[in-house]
Amino acid sequence: MSKPRISWVLVVPLAFLLGACATGAPAKTESESMSKSEPVPPIAAVRPYDVVSPNGTRVDEYYWLRDDTRTNSEVLGYLEAENAYKAAMTAHTKALEDRVYGEIMARVKQDDSTAPYRKRGYWYYTRFETGKEYPVYARKAGNLEATEQVMLNANELSAGHDFYQVGALAIAPNDRLLAYVEDTVGRRQFRLRIKDLETGATLPDAIENVDPYMAWTADSASLLYIEKHPETLLGYRVRRHVLGTDPAGDVLVYEQDDESFYTAVRATKDERYLEIVAESTVSTEVRYADAADPDLRFRVFLPRERDHEYHVDHLNGRWIIRSNWQARNFRLMTAVVGEEGDRAKWSELIGHRDDAFIQGFDVFKDFLAIEERSGALRKIRIRPWDGSAEFFIAADEASYTTMLGTNAEIDTQIVRYEYTSLTTPKTVYDYDIQTGERQLLKRDPVLGDFDPGNYRTDLVWATARDGTKVPVSLVYRKDYVRNGRAPLLQYGYGSYGYSMDPVFSIPRLSLLDRGFVYAIAHVRGGQEMGRRWYDQGRLLNKINTFTDFIDVTRFLVQERYADPKRVSAMGGSAGGLLMGAVVNMAPGDYRAVVTQVPFVDVVTTMLDESIPLTTGEFDEWGNPKQEPDYGYMLSYSPYDQVARQDYPAMFVTTGLWDSQVQYFEPAKWVARLRARKTGASPLLFRTQMEAGHGGKSGRFQRFREIAEEYAFILDQSGIVE
Repeated sequence: MSKPRISWVLVVPLAFLLGACATGAPAKTESESMSKSEPVPPIAAVRPYDVVSPNGTRVDEYYWLRDDTRTNSEVLGYLEAENAYKAAMTAHTKALEDRVYGEIMARVKQDDSTAPYRKRGYWYYTRFETGKEYPVYARKAGNLEATEQVMLNANELSAGHDFYQVGALAIAPNDRLLAYVEDTVGRRQFRLRIKDLETGATLPDAIENVDPYMAWTADSASLLYIEKHPETLLGYRVRRHVLGTDPAGDVLVYEQDDESFYTAVRATKDERYLEIVAESTVSTEVRYADAADPDLRFRVFLPRERDHEYHVDHLNGRWIIRSNWQARNFRLMTAVVGEEGDRAKWSELIGHRDDAFIQGFDVFKDFLAIEERSGALRKIRIRPWDGSAEFFIAADEASYTTMLGTNAEIDTQIVRYEYTSLTTPKTVYDYDIQTGERQLLKRDPVLGDFDPGNYRTDLVWATARDGTKVPVSLVYRKDYVRNGRAPLLQYGYGSYGYSMDPVFSIPRLSLLDRGFVYAIAHVRGGQEMGRRWYDQGRLLNKINTFTDFIDVTRFLVQERYADPKRVSAMGGSAGGLLMGAVVNMAPGDYRAVVTQVPFVDVVTTMLDESIPLTTGEFDEWGNPKQEPDYGYMLSYSPYDQVARQDYPAMFVTTGLWDSQVQYFEPAKWVARLRARKTGASPLLFRTQMEAGHGGKSGRFQRFREIAEEYAFILDQSGIVE
């Protein structure tokens, strides 16, 4: 597609225009290849900086773009210049973006609400109001015909803030007090507040810089929360706050002294015990205390040991334990309270299987509900306590996702679960384990002429270069013809053992209705195929994640699912690392790539233990202070492997206040790409100046960002309507 000429001049500080071309063959860079009438991209100054490690020193010419204070005028000016360049370069797609955004909004029921769930006589739900960005959290006493009580209205709380997010809520056992945490920056440094639901007054108690984890004591007079480290932003201290007292005097209950562990607090489902959970990539340690104990005397459930992960809940005087002790894919065990520290006294409930991964469980008086992964799909298994036969809740499609919903009550024959697929909107069911009947409570509405029968979903298997079969979820319109002419958008993640389930998306319809095939590549590094799948995509096996994604692309092209000249790819965060590695390794396989908040400067970040998340991820990526980790990580780090070669069209996004992947990683990466890449494919970079890792906080603002990304992909695929 030819672009309209744009008469526009980019004004940037002189420093940005100095320096910057790498040595080597005089191939044309992006800016050199452009017509003189098109905008000229900002060029970051070259200021060599030595990144020192025990295994060698690397020169980072764009390290100066890191500003931890987010106040440096030169850095902010550069980011704004990139935003201006991006706006100019996409001016011709603005009408398309608006059209896609309009399609999304036309399908969204703006005054929607969640399916209410019951707890201690109250029905809780979340609803949205027409035209409003943020949710309203509400409840009704006794039955659903009762008068609504608004607990929090995030639209009112967000007034005066460019960013607003309610991170978590916790109702006290007395049902009168509500604790919640809010973020007004996007950096996930939450403020804890407490509201009296009877009077409607927000208490003066306010605690800054906390994690979104809270747990009330049985008397509703105090609660546990987690204080964040001011530099690393890791939650490392558990404190107890007594209502009405000065938070400065809050008692320290526990302090995490190992920065490779994350910390959380929770109550067991029956609210009998409070837990402090310390967890790393490969190890867990739980402490528990009686929630009614005035002194909250915590004891260790089982001391941490490397390569043992476990999670516990309580039911009728015994612990239910999910553990990978001698069980790579986990098994379920039980132990009497007080005897949990001796594994010889644990009893097995559900044994280990090589072909099934136990992802989680929920406890009920008469049965146990288990989330299991097998055959790359997420399923729900029911195990009655009376010894009768186990069974799975049935599904309706070849590729789908079922997951346990909000099950707040223990003494019930009903299990709530959610069902979705790439063609079926999220559907909430209540399933009666005695009769086998399921009740449809809610299906997310899709307005307009949407008919799920107009779309098809499938699960196919691509062969990777080492012979491994990689599952791929596909969706397309029913009138799609597999003739090698369709545009393709392929999505991937492949890290932390997170599985990318095939779930429905309203915005995605705008691609499918324009003839796209959408694919999720379930690459190694996720856990779709069990723990082995994760282990084969981390540490010194990480490159499998990248080659799997490329091999899925080549499989889909070879099998004529896609036009080889119109293949796009997308990934965010650690999936942005995937995108960065893929465009270095196989740039010619892709027409366009969208990388959201990408983790691309792997070695430098993992050398710096002051950066949030670094110490907790040595077991994910490796520790570059050691060999062979350093050399292996360097071999795939997208920033370090930028080459003088043609790259696909790229759209890179970040948030200035991101605490998970700092903005300067993608900023440096884009600067280096500009200096080294050849060819005329556009390289666009957009920084949300009032947002963090998840982008802007409002629901409509997020739809706008999706429309922006889709317009870029559509434009590069030659689709203008």
